[in-house]
Amino acid sequence: MFVLIVGSGRVGSAIAKTMLREGHEVSVLDEEPGAIAMLDSGQDVGWEEAGGSFTVGTALEIDALLEAGIEQADAFVASTDGDNTNLVIAQIAQRRFDVKRVVVRVLDPLRASWYREQGLSTVCPTQVAIEMLEDAVREEVR
Repeated sequence: MFVLIVGSGRVGSAIAKTMLREGHEVSVLDEEPGAIAMLDSGQDVGWEEAGGSFTVGTALEIDALLEAGIEQADAFVASTDGDNTNLVIAQIAQRRFDVKRVVVRVLDPLRASWYREQGLSTVCPTQVAIEMLEDAVREEVR
Protein backbone atom coordinates (compact mmCIF):
# COMPACT_ATOMS: atom_id res chain seq x y z
CA MET A 1 0.00 0.00 0.00
CA PHE A 2 1.22 3.50 -0.87
CA VAL A 3 0.54 5.96 1.96
CA LEU A 4 0.88 9.73 1.58
CA ILE A 5 1.05 11.68 4.83
CA VAL A 6 0.88 15.46 4.92
CA GLY A 7 2.51 16.94 8.01
CA SER A 8 5.64 15.59 9.63
CA GLY A 9 5.05 16.67 13.21
CA ARG A 10 4.63 14.29 16.14
CA VAL A 11 1.52 12.65 14.70
CA GLY A 12 2.44 12.47 11.03
CA SER A 13 5.98 11.26 11.63
CA ALA A 14 4.81 8.56 14.08
CA ILE A 15 2.26 7.26 11.58
CA ALA A 16 4.83 7.38 8.78
CA LYS A 17 7.39 5.38 10.79
CA THR A 18 4.80 2.75 11.72
CA MET A 19 3.57 2.38 8.14
CA LEU A 20 7.13 2.08 6.80
CA ARG A 21 8.01 -0.51 9.49
CA GLU A 22 4.94 -2.49 8.44
CA GLY A 23 6.30 -2.66 4.90
CA HIS A 24 4.20 0.00 3.21
CA GLU A 25 5.55 2.53 0.76
CA VAL A 26 5.38 5.90 2.55
CA SER A 27 5.71 9.44 1.27
CA VAL A 28 5.62 12.47 3.58
CA LEU A 29 4.94 16.04 2.47
CA ASP A 30 5.77 18.99 4.71
CA GLU A 31 6.38 22.67 4.01
CA GLU A 32 9.37 22.80 6.34
CA PRO A 33 12.62 21.25 5.05
CA GLY A 34 13.75 20.60 8.64
CA ALA A 35 10.66 18.48 9.35
CA ILE A 36 12.50 15.42 8.06
CA ALA A 37 14.32 15.46 11.41
CA MET A 38 11.15 14.08 13.05
CA LEU A 39 11.24 11.16 10.62
CA ASP A 40 14.95 10.54 11.24
CA SER A 41 14.58 10.78 15.03
CA GLY A 42 15.03 7.52 16.92
CA GLN A 43 15.92 5.54 13.80
CA ASP A 44 19.06 3.54 13.11
CA VAL A 45 19.19 4.97 9.58
CA GLY A 46 17.77 8.09 8.01
CA TRP A 47 14.19 8.22 6.76
CA GLU A 48 15.11 8.13 3.09
CA GLU A 49 17.82 5.49 3.63
CA ALA A 50 15.12 3.32 5.23
CA GLY A 51 13.01 3.64 2.08
CA GLY A 52 10.72 6.54 2.95
CA SER A 53 10.15 9.52 0.71
CA PHE A 54 10.11 13.16 1.82
CA THR A 55 8.90 16.12 -0.24
CA VAL A 56 9.14 19.77 0.73
CA GLY A 57 6.10 21.71 -0.36
CA THR A 58 2.78 23.24 0.56
CA ALA A 59 -0.03 20.69 0.58
CA LEU A 60 -2.53 23.22 -0.72
CA GLU A 61 -0.57 23.30 -3.99
CA ILE A 62 -1.48 20.54 -6.43
CA ASP A 63 2.09 20.40 -7.78
CA ALA A 64 3.41 19.55 -4.30
CA LEU A 65 0.81 16.80 -3.86
CA LEU A 66 1.70 15.41 -7.28
CA GLU A 67 5.42 15.46 -6.50
CA ALA A 68 4.75 13.61 -3.24
CA GLY A 69 2.85 10.92 -5.15
CA ILE A 70 -0.84 11.54 -4.55
CA GLU A 71 -1.74 9.94 -7.87
CA GLN A 72 -0.35 6.61 -6.60
CA ALA A 73 -1.73 6.90 -3.07
CA ASP A 74 -3.93 4.14 -1.70
CA ALA A 75 -4.22 5.99 1.61
CA PHE A 76 -3.89 9.67 2.54
CA VAL A 77 -3.46 11.17 6.00
CA ALA A 78 -3.90 14.91 6.60
CA SER A 79 -2.08 15.67 9.85
CA THR A 80 -0.92 19.27 9.70
CA ASP A 81 -1.54 21.55 12.66
CA GLY A 82 -4.33 23.39 10.81
CA ASP A 83 -7.91 22.15 10.58
CA ASN A 84 -8.65 24.23 7.48
CA THR A 85 -5.63 22.91 5.61
CA ASN A 86 -6.36 19.33 6.64
CA LEU A 87 -10.00 19.52 5.57
CA VAL A 88 -9.24 21.11 2.20
CA ILE A 89 -6.45 18.70 1.27
CA ALA A 90 -8.47 15.70 2.46
CA GLN A 91 -11.29 16.71 0.15
CA ILE A 92 -8.83 17.19 -2.72
CA ALA A 93 -7.40 13.72 -2.10
CA GLN A 94 -10.85 12.18 -1.93
CA ARG A 95 -12.64 14.03 -4.72
CA ARG A 96 -9.99 15.03 -7.24
CA PHE A 97 -7.58 12.13 -6.89
CA ASP A 98 -10.03 9.44 -5.78
CA VAL A 99 -7.73 8.15 -3.02
CA LYS A 100 -9.38 5.03 -1.55
CA ARG A 101 -8.72 5.79 2.12
CA VAL A 102 -8.56 9.40 3.34
CA VAL A 103 -8.18 10.19 7.05
CA VAL A 104 -8.11 13.73 8.41
CA ARG A 105 -7.14 15.06 11.83
CA VAL A 106 -9.52 17.79 12.99
CA LEU A 107 -8.94 19.46 16.34
CA ASP A 108 -12.36 21.14 16.60
CA PRO A 109 -14.93 18.52 17.76
CA LEU A 110 -17.90 20.27 16.13
CA ARG A 111 -16.17 20.54 12.77
CA ALA A 112 -14.93 16.95 13.01
CA SER A 113 -18.47 15.75 13.60
CA TRP A 114 -19.91 17.79 10.72
CA TYR A 115 -17.26 16.63 8.24
CA ARG A 116 -17.69 13.04 9.39
CA GLU A 117 -21.38 13.38 8.56
CA GLN A 118 -20.34 14.61 5.09
CA GLY A 119 -18.36 11.41 4.48
CA LEU A 120 -14.82 12.24 5.57
CA SER A 121 -13.06 9.91 7.97
CA THR A 122 -12.10 12.26 10.80
CA VAL A 123 -10.03 11.76 13.92
CA CYS A 124 -10.50 14.38 16.63
CA PRO A 125 -7.81 14.21 19.32
CA THR A 126 -9.57 16.98 21.25
CA GLN A 127 -12.75 14.89 21.53
CA VAL A 128 -10.73 11.83 22.55
CA ALA A 129 -9.00 13.88 25.28
CA ILE A 130 -12.33 15.26 26.51
CA GLU A 131 -13.80 11.77 26.80
CA MET A 132 -10.71 10.37 28.54
CA LEU A 133 -10.60 13.24 31.03
CA GLU A 134 -14.31 12.94 31.76
CA ASP A 135 -13.86 9.20 32.37
CA ALA A 136 -10.85 9.86 34.62
CA VAL A 137 -12.81 12.38 36.69
CA ARG A 138 -15.72 9.97 37.09
CA GLU A 139 -13.39 7.17 38.18
CA GLU A 140 -11.75 9.37 40.83
CA VAL A 141 -15.06 10.63 42.21
CA ARG A 142 -16.53 7.15 42.80
